[in-house]
Amino acid sequence: MSDDQNDESPYTLQRETDTDHVFWADTVADRVLERDPDEPIVIKGGISPSGVPHLGNVNELLRGYFVAEVLRERGHEVRQVFTADDRDPLRGLPRTLCDLEGNLVDLGEVDAGALGRNLGAPYTDIPDPFGCCDSYGEHFSTIIADSADAVDVPIELLSNTDLYESGELEDVTRFVLENRERAREVLTEYQDKVDDDYVPFNPICEECGKVTETVTSVDIDAEPPTVEYECTDMDAGDQTIDGCGHEGTATLREGKMPWRFEWPAQWQVLGVDFEPFGKDHAEGSWPSGQDVAHNVLEIEPPVPMVYEWFTLDGEPFSSSAGNVILVSDVLELLEPEVLRYFFAKDPAKARDFSIERLDQLVDEFDRLEAIYFDEIDADEDETAFAKRVYPLVVEGAAEAAGPESASGHEEGPSEERIRLPYTFAAVLGMTDDPDLREEIARREGHIPVDAPEWAVESALERVERARNWARRTENEFDYELKRSEIPDHDFDEATEDALADLADFIEEGHEPDEIQGEIFEIARRHDVDVGEFFGAGYRLFFDEEQGPKLGSFLAKVDQSFVVDRLRRER
Repeated sequence: MSDDQNDESPYTLQRETDTDHVFWADTVADRVLERDPDEPIVIKGGISPSGVPHLGNVNELLRGYFVAEVLRERGHEVRQVFTADDRDPLRGLPRTLCDLEGNLVDLGEVDAGALGRNLGAPYTDIPDPFGCCDSYGEHFSTIIADSADAVDVPIELLSNTDLYESGELEDVTRFVLENRERAREVLTEYQDKVDDDYVPFNPICEECGKVTETVTSVDIDAEPPTVEYECTDMDAGDQTIDGCGHEGTATLREGKMPWRFEWPAQWQVLGVDFEPFGKDHAEGSWPSGQDVAHNVLEIEPPVPMVYEWFTLDGEPFSSSAGNVILVSDVLELLEPEVLRYFFAKDPAKARDFSIERLDQLVDEFDRLEAIYFDEIDADEDETAFAKRVYPLVVEGAAEAAGPESASGHEEGPSEERIRLPYTFAAVLGMTDDPDLREEIARREGHIPVDAPEWAVESALERVERARNWARRTENEFDYELKRSEIPDHDFDEATEDALADLADFIEEGHEPDEIQGEIFEIARRHDVDVGEFFGAGYRLFFDEEQGPKLGSFLAKVDQSFVVDRLRRER
């Protein structure tokens, strides 16, 4: 029954446009304002709190946020809401859960029996398996709210259960039931097995607490309106959740609409003007949603925007397979502004969030920042993007850190800020000595002599993040520099002579690649096995048989220490 004349493609950014913005959120804001919306303009996202809220779920938070910020820049009042679809029934047992601190746990580490007994019940009626929140639904909604706070996205988190129980969804639910024949006709276009007895309402059984899909009669004229139901079995993927067979009565506050009606109902009740969503909804829920909006609710659906999914280290996000990372985990590896930059990129393009290559993302952000401050040359497009996006990326992240740093510096874009190259910060992370970290960074020219204290402190904070990255990925920087004492060693005379030559070469002052090449040459001249010579270096500095690229490492640590250690003097 879709009205093709009113259909709108959700691929807002993928299609050709008349506008020529450097930032995708400006294009979306134009679309929203073309409709002359009432204020406040409402931007919505949503999630079913069925399990671990991972980084992929942040898509809707930050995509919506950037559009909200553009609209605020243009002088509009904006409300960003995020619905937790927590009246949905639990249809299966997740294999992985997480506590409020973001620690992943297997199902066997919590009370899985309590979850199994509550299959088919709404998330907000299921006990929290961790015992810290009022319900399963509230537990995972809390993690979403915490994630938004961590990246400074000011959302209003709304519980669907609250919207039903407070009566905010009651009028639209009544309207759908009054027009259930029309609703049924629309739904047959998108869903099989819609017969003449279908009713778009799922009561919660008063006997067993499960959501049931069998309504036997509707009394809209009752006060309040009610439905009669029978608690029947529910299909849940490859399993069936048994109903208890109870026959009862429920009000419109004691159940929920099916998703294909509930989503448009949210648009109406919340007055939604714009909603981003993943491409899975683009081919499924969106076509039916706008059809229901036009031909059942008789409202205009919001401006849509499909975003492409991204992968994690080349693989799809999967809680069951353990391929997930939470926002709290990511922020132990990089600054909030770097994460916000990742989401500022074009949502119409699929991307990979690679933990292994996180240094490349940080380097991209550092380049964006340097372009913004006119510190490096870039082409016209790159410069325009940096000038437009960098303030949006940085100002919010600064607000998340507080209005001022500990030293009293007002946060925000500042030419005095210092960014240590990420891999260099990882090298500094090989030592626990904060004074040594600063000493090496200054000697290498990464910290100016006259740098303000707040900038130095901020720069050195990256060291801990890069160190966490090295440890998480077990990469070439995941080693501990043994500075306080020389590790036990036993070298033959040829190796000792070769180490002395290497000390002399480094003392002269050479670049990393030159040192790396000279290591091979020195080993050859002294007839020392190259592998054993590298091993001698790793033994002296790390008390290990292997380590990072030795030439690069020796070039970045303070020269006097390297020379003395190669000579076994300290």
